[in-house]
Amino acid sequence: MRLPELNIGQLKVPIPIIQGAMAVRVSTARLAAAVANEGGIGVIAGTGMSLQELRDEIRRARSLTEGVIGVNVLFAVTEFADLVKTALNEKIDLVISGAGFSRDMFGWGREADTPIVPIVSSAKLAAMAERLGAAAVVVEGKEAGGHLGTDRPLHDILPEVVTEVDIPVIAAGGIVNGRDIKAALDAGAAGVQMATIFAASVESNASPDFKELYVRSGREDVVQIDSPVGLKGQGLRNSFAERIASDAHISIEKCVRCLKRCSHSFCIMDALNNATQGGKFEQALVFSGERVDAVKEILTVKQIFANLRAELEQC
Repeated sequence: MRLPELNIGQLKVPIPIIQGAMAVRVSTARLAAAVANEGGIGVIAGTGMSLQELRDEIRRARSLTEGVIGVNVLFAVTEFADLVKTALNEKIDLVISGAGFSRDMFGWGREADTPIVPIVSSAKLAAMAERLGAAAVVVEGKEAGGHLGTDRPLHDILPEVVTEVDIPVIAAGGIVNGRDIKAALDAGAAGVQMATIFAASVESNASPDFKELYVRSGREDVVQIDSPVGLKGQGLRNSFAERIASDAHISIEKCVRCLKRCSHSFCIMDALNNATQGGKFEQALVFSGERVDAVKEILTVKQIFANLRAELEQC
């Protein structure tokens, strides 16, 4: 199967694959640039970064690639507006946002002439995003990793959204191989977003413990937790996830008010940061999609794309 070009606003992307952002600091410049160099859209996860750190990551990515680079920022974070505006000031190619819905971001995008792409989980939200000025929408099903906005599978939601809007629709959640890509495109998607297969890549900024957990985990190891954000979070079973599930008291040493709304059941920023730091893995929250069993070994991004191309040739 020959892949079509992905067009989002004025962007023309040779390979219709967006690397899903994985926060905190799993998706940094090195991973985003590697994906962009393969012809897809590389995405830096801006959530949890300082404004200067985000600037530095964008500039580093630009030094490593001439391809398309985006930034993803969680709407739930307190510094959402400042992070998005920082990315726009750095002339990022596009901004993606999920875990909530901001009307203001579309105006910021128009002013900067930069495509804004919200993550949605229903045709109703997709139609609203189109009316407000979205250049495309990412439609995410329950198979995705991280914070979930639905309990419905992608194959149910995707046709509804494709029928409802005229802007490009990007399918996300449980897409891990060439057959999945073909199925999404056949269902009317203009492209796909893939995160889980890149999480344990060589270029991922995750810790060695994080990557090894991905490699040895199967679908039976995927669990959901109640996130302080107010949404379900999907990840892998480990000692920390089990503590959350048992309603164990997890003290917060220092609250920096990183979220607009927080249940304070535990510090999610600390837990996600610990997934990229050596020595703190027993306190780490490891987000993952349902199809983690597709990750059999730690590969480079180039090898991952080569495998996807080979699979697509068989479709």
